[in-house]
Order: sequence, then structure tokens, then C-alpha cells
Amino acid sequence: MSNFLQQLQDLNTFYENATIRIETLGNFVVWRNQQKIEPKEWGRDKTIQLLQFLVSNRQRNALHKEKIMDNLWDDWNDRDFKVALHGINKVLEPNRPTRTEPIYIERQGVSYQINLDKVWIDVEALEQYIIIGNTCLSTELQIAKQAYQKAIALYKGTFLPNRIYEDWTSEEREKTQLLILGTYITLAEILLDENPLESIRLAQNALAIDATWEDAYRIQMKGYIKKGNRPQAIKTYMKCEVILEEEYGISPLPQTKNLLKEIESIA
Repeated sequence: MSNFLQQLQDLNTFYENATIRIETLGNFVVWRNQQKIEPKEWGRDKTIQLLQFLVSNRQRNALHKEKIMDNLWDDWNDRDFKVALHGINKVLEPNRPTRTEPIYIERQGVSYQINLDKVWIDVEALEQYIIIGNTCLSTELQIAKQAYQKAIALYKGTFLPNRIYEDWTSEEREKTQLLILGTYITLAEILLDENPLESIRLAQNALAIDATWEDAYRIQMKGYIKKGNRPQAIKTYMKCEVILEEEYGISPLPQTKNLLKEIESIA
């Protein structure tokens, strides 16, 4: 079995077997033993905020609790953190024996982090699928396609939409958006010859996230030409031109203009 295929299967198995699953894209939902945790179980909003912060910073080393609180709350005290952390552990591990360490939120002294070996998180899985796809793109195209499709299936909207105005969510939100935009375009390019309509749809999904994503317009133009729809390809260029002018006061890139010339020269 291919090493990349094994990685893909391991990711799929992790999703199926994870006791705790956290969804952050388009909504915030936590699942425990395949059961959705209802909002009332969390109690205070600070409990949810703390868990979301740990998710947002999951790839960093364990963070000191004071640094966590400084990022989360303007007016805080030590009790806020203790109550919120206790709330997370109580919800994630309701049957944990007393005097045993939590397994999902790891503690190192007074620093904390989420245990990625135990907790499945959609943004983490999305990134891992994309890494697999990018790594094997030139050698194992079918596996790359599967990996990209898995990543796209996970993307249900912006990261933590209920925290869109919180500074501590912006880095993850921007990173995830760039990753998914690149994945839409890469998969659309792969499928352009075999399924131009699907390439057009993927490009439309990218433009729904960022209407100025010029790569997506070029994909659509190529897709329409492959379907023999020259007028729609030209119309797509014109829309790209208008959007870029309205948003940034710029014109399309030379490669987009050259593509238009190629299309216009078609008899």
C-alpha cells in the first residue's frame, strides 16, 4: 500500500474512532462518543471561549494560562480560568475518575494545550488532507484528488463564525481560507480535462469565498471553452475585470488577458 494512501486511511480512521470531535467551520459543534454536546452543557460562555482558543492555538507549544487569559479576557482573574478549564474537562470527560489527569486538555505546569492525538478537529484534518494532496500531487494523482476532495468536504464555512471579531481567531481564519481557496483551484485544474463542469463549480465555490480570486476566473474561462461556450468564457473575463476594478482599482493579470486573447481568436 502507498504511504500516502495509508496516511489518508489513518486520517479517515481517526475521524471514525475519535471520542471527541470538534467542528469549527461554519459553526461550532463538539461531539462526544458520536453524540452532539448541547450548548447548555457548557454553562458559561468563557468555557467555550477557552476551548476555542486552545483549538485556534493547537499547533503551538503549551501556552501559559496568563497568556491565554490576556488574549481572551480584558478583565480576568485566576478563578475565571479555573472555572472555564474545569467546565471543559467536565463536559469532555464526564466520567473521569477523581485525582486523574485529563486526557484531552494536557497540562504542563501552568501551561495548557489540546491533545491532537486524542481530539479530532476539522481544521486540523482539513490541513492534513491538503498536505497529503500537495505532497503526492506529482506522483500519485488519484490519491491527491481523494485528499483534496476530503478537505473540501470538511469546509462548511468560515472558522468560528461566532468569534469573527475576536483577534485570536483571525490568524486561523485567514490561513484556513487561503488553504481551501488553493485546494479548490488545484483540484479544479486537475479535473479540467475530464470534468470541466466540476472545475467550473469548484471555481465558483472559490469565488464565493473571495470574489477577487483571479485564478478561479481563469479556471472558469478554460472550463467554458472546453464545453464549447465561448460567449460565457468571455463574459467571465468581463466579470473578473469589473470586480478587480471595483475592489482594488486594478486590471486582470497578463496571463488572464492572454487567455482572453486566445479565446477571442477561436473561430
